[in-house]
Amino acid sequence: MNYAKYKAVEELTEIQAKEELARLAKIIAKADVLYYQKNAPNLDDSEYDQLRLRNKAIEKRFPKSKRYDSPSEIVAPGPAKGFSKVRHALPMLSLTNAFDSKDVREFVRRVRRFLKLPNGTPIAMMTEPKIDGLSLSLRYENRKLVQGATRGDGIEGENITRNLENIKEIPKILPKNVPEVIEVRGEIYINKEDFLALNERQANAGAKLFANPRNAAAGSLRQLDPQITRTRPLRFFAYSWGAVSDLYTGTQEECLKELREWNFIVNPLSELHDNLEDMLEVYAKIALKRYDLPYEIDGVVYKVNRMDWQNQLGMISRSPRWAIAHKFKTEQVTTILREIVIQVGRTGTLTPVARLKPVKICGVTITNANLHNEDEIYRKDLRVGDTVIIHRAGDVIPQVIGVIDDKRPNDSQQYIFPDYCPRCGSKAVRLDDQSVRRCSGNIKCSAQAIAQLKHFVSREAFDISGFGVKQISQYYYWGIIDTPASIFRLSEHRNKLIGYKESKIVSTDKLLAAIEGRRTISLERFIYSLGIRQVGKNISRLLANHYGSINAMHSAMMQAVNMTNNAYAELISINHIGDALVNELVNFFANSYNRKLLDDLIKELTIEEFKPSQVSNNCIAGKTMVFTGTLQCIHRNDAKSSLESLGAKVVGYVSKKTDYVVVGADPGFKAVKAKALGIKMISEEELLTLIKHIF
Repeated sequence: MNYAKYKAVEELTEIQAKEELARLAKIIAKADVLYYQKNAPNLDDSEYDQLRLRNKAIEKRFPKSKRYDSPSEIVAPGPAKGFSKVRHALPMLSLTNAFDSKDVREFVRRVRRFLKLPNGTPIAMMTEPKIDGLSLSLRYENRKLVQGATRGDGIEGENITRNLENIKEIPKILPKNVPEVIEVRGEIYINKEDFLALNERQANAGAKLFANPRNAAAGSLRQLDPQITRTRPLRFFAYSWGAVSDLYTGTQEECLKELREWNFIVNPLSELHDNLEDMLEVYAKIALKRYDLPYEIDGVVYKVNRMDWQNQLGMISRSPRWAIAHKFKTEQVTTILREIVIQVGRTGTLTPVARLKPVKICGVTITNANLHNEDEIYRKDLRVGDTVIIHRAGDVIPQVIGVIDDKRPNDSQQYIFPDYCPRCGSKAVRLDDQSVRRCSGNIKCSAQAIAQLKHFVSREAFDISGFGVKQISQYYYWGIIDTPASIFRLSEHRNKLIGYKESKIVSTDKLLAAIEGRRTISLERFIYSLGIRQVGKNISRLLANHYGSINAMHSAMMQAVNMTNNAYAELISINHIGDALVNELVNFFANSYNRKLLDDLIKELTIEEFKPSQVSNNCIAGKTMVFTGTLQCIHRNDAKSSLESLGAKVVGYVSKKTDYVVVGADPGFKAVKAKALGIKMISEEELLTLIKHIF
């Protein structure tokens, strides 16, 4: 499958994003049905992972375009026809994937942040091989096996109880010390030797051969005729339990020990570690021996050992927060490095990109790869004309991991990273403590100016609907806009705009109306829109909360430029704002060009004062709330800001800890999940009434 013709996520317009999400949803849904229900996958794991990563990246950039049937909200397709449905007492979730050690380190950091653990606090985790099979839940009541179910869509699975009768590794009766009701979860699989023998029998019988052991296991378990299942060499590894009538143990390690004592087979390679480096070492060891194991595995799973921590961490969307699957590296290929080009970002960062001779990796045609920074180029000694090794390993942008030295051309020359901006010619400066080189031209550089304007109109900033990358670039090069303030004077050029063949009267008037509708903005979003380096949404809110108004903040920043007075001391004392961030703020306001742009912009707007939290006297304080569907009367970001100012916590997923789900037009999977969990759902009108009553 060739994906080269599809645009990079950062180049998509909102309309294109919706079309791409629809395309991806269709492809992934088909792949899921073929994989989970028909046991005949049409994509390999790497292709499938890339589709999901692209879908996730587009949804992150265009959250309002997220579909109700988004693949990111669905664990798997529902039960296939021919089987009765089984509703899981607790959802059977799929795991988030990690593709390198960086992802694993971030996973551990997320766990530590969520649990609010001090740095250095050990977090013990079980490391277990990720069996490439079919997930299964076994329900025991009064120690007897009463039901077996596949994962299905995570909420409902298929009742395949009759097909389990002759699988020897599944106990039918448990010992007396087992809880009255318990669901044991694990993986059905066929080992490699049995798989070869099975396919030999299939060939002798003139039947269709299985593509791999996983397909063979899934197809065997999900036969409508139990007699066929009895002839298949199915095996079972137990790895945890789901619903249980009483808390039987406190850790994952104890869970595996109990499962062994109850006569389940637990993977012998499971190990407990409280050191991240030891976990990664286990991964490396298992990766080396994976081909020698009697069964197929495609990675290593890390699980937080303490079950009380697992409960605290809960889940997001389709995955638990307390576990992650570290996938094995995918295919590597070689190609020619044709050119190294320099791209200039919003903050002036010069990013080198490799232009490659087109090459396919797992069906995807690769032409570019991110080279990160000049140190990476020098460290790997990358040169134009080199034969390089490329891999994706789950990355949205492929990476160059090395050079084949003996294929280097005799006339090759070391690459010299430019010390000037390729777009404006300004000096490119690299500070001693930074790994990147930046253009010093600031907004006078066309690349930075356009990127800054894109940031200014983005969803989290001014959110000007219909103002995409194409329009910004066109208007900039036409000389109609050059600063954020000039956007609000765009109506002065209406006749000129509709005179261009690329423009239409209706779309132009619609854009101008959208601009007029955003002349009033909250303080925190205004701060974020300025694009000050290191000032994201959270820092913008901290500054807005601290200073209260744009006039107060502007005055304080101008005084803080002195760096010796009370204003500077006050700024550096704000919680979560360190020295590096203070320097960025001070440098921004010390720049006369920035001050001129800021003063010009403020004249065009009404910037609302920040409303401090009212957490002591309202019914929303401390509540966890989720939005689903499209709000008609208020922008979702504005509604979120209002709720957070009242002390509520707004998250993007539904769990047992959710207090309210706000339901707008065309609600998605979150509404279904909320209903299943019995969570209170309120309409947009009820939400606005509630906020108005409190204020």
